[in-house]
Amino acid sequence: MKPFLKWAGGKRWLANRPEFQIPEYSGRYIEPFLGSGAIFFHHNPPVSLLSDLNGDLIETYLAIKENWSAVYACLEQYQESHGKDFYYRERKLARTSASERAAQFIYFNKTCWNGLYRVNRLGEFNVPIGTKTKVMSPDDDLEAISNRLSNSTLSSCDFSDTIEQAGDGDLLFVDPPYTTAHNMNGFLKYNETIFSWEDQKRLRDCCEAASLRGAKVIILNADHPSVRNLYEGASDITILDRYSVISGNAAGRKKTSELLITLPP
Repeated sequence: MKPFLKWAGGKRWLANRPEFQIPEYSGRYIEPFLGSGAIFFHHNPPVSLLSDLNGDLIETYLAIKENWSAVYACLEQYQESHGKDFYYRERKLARTSASERAAQFIYFNKTCWNGLYRVNRLGEFNVPIGTKTKVMSPDDDLEAISNRLSNSTLSSCDFSDTIEQAGDGDLLFVDPPYTTAHNMNGFLKYNETIFSWEDQKRLRDCCEAASLRGAKVIILNADHPSVRNLYEGASDITILDRYSVISGNAAGRKKTSELLITLPP
């Protein structure tokens, strides 16, 4: 199953890569930076613990899990009404029910510029309209997504709160925010605003502690010497080459690389 959201840094490209294998595990699948959930939906674990610091994102997942049909009905209305004037009017509105807020979140994700999620200092969504007009795709099966989430515990919290729950038999998939555009040129400067170096070190400590408790840990991160040094005790570090797909045109899609890091339980 593919994700129903487009998300910066999403891992759709990773799911079918031969270098990426989900190891056998007996406990829960745990993901503290959920985003679009590409690996979760691809893997389909029987029991999972999912979280993200973005409260609007988690509320959207919960609304689909608990009442997918109400979200779907709202999305149908968005499809009928979508247009430039409607988009900018809608951007000023604060919906009241959980299903309405979830549908609005999905609507903006589908129709805004490049699927970007950004809010101003007042917490208001402020991304301009994009070029896509389809609010719903034929394979956006909210009922199937709801069923997939039925055995998932979802929360909005700091990554440390989720990772601290990982223990013996669990699988921890960790994909923190980072940009690869400046892997070899100003990595710390350009990533500091989205995920600070102190957060990177705190994440490393949390993951190593989970590994010592018996969890299997898989980490995706930027391919930079500082990150490799940070995880010098890892059981394996693999460089994954790929093409960036953030750019809107093919000429802007450049080859980049990311690190696949595993920690032994």
